Amino acid sequence: MKYRTEIGYVPGIIGRVAELHALYYAKNWNFGSFFEGKVAAELSQFIAGYDPDRDRIWSAVLDGPIEGSITINGSGEAEDIAHLRWFIISDRLRGQGAGNHLMQSALDFCREAGFSRVYLWTFKGLHAARHLYEKYGFRLTEEHSGDQWGTTVTEQRFDLVFPAPRRSR
Repeated sequence: MKYRTEIGYVPGIIGRVAELHALYYAKNWNFGSFFEGKVAAELSQFIAGYDPDRDRIWSAVLDGPIEGSITINGSGEAEDIAHLRWFIISDRLRGQGAGNHLMQSALDFCREAGFSRVYLWTFKGLHAARHLYEKYGFRLTEEHSGDQWGTTVTEQRFDLVFPAPRRSR
């Protein structure tokens, strides 16, 4: 299957990304309406305040519908920090390299935009996602019990610090 990548807002992105999250996390983690509403509300707020110099959203599109997405939210953070959010790949694209492609695109954007650090929040038990994060250099920096997704889980923060640019002499 060949997918294409879209950058920025595309019609239906808020609903589709919220749907992908809701379906996956309901099926695998028993998350409910609180989680779906949180994703939809926060993603809507992000899209409304989208700054193309500091923010980016990518969609993996296959035969029409969005089947994956990743977001960098830089405008809601300190000047040199970005927040990686709403990373999801549907079953239709899982295992075909779309996750790697989206992650590489997001991190390339962060470097080009001058961010020194990128962080994300996830939770313990998402082994494939953690493997991907660590493959790209993210390190676990915080772990505690929490319920920001509407269910109590062991929340985890991962950070990636970009090396300082080398100065020529």
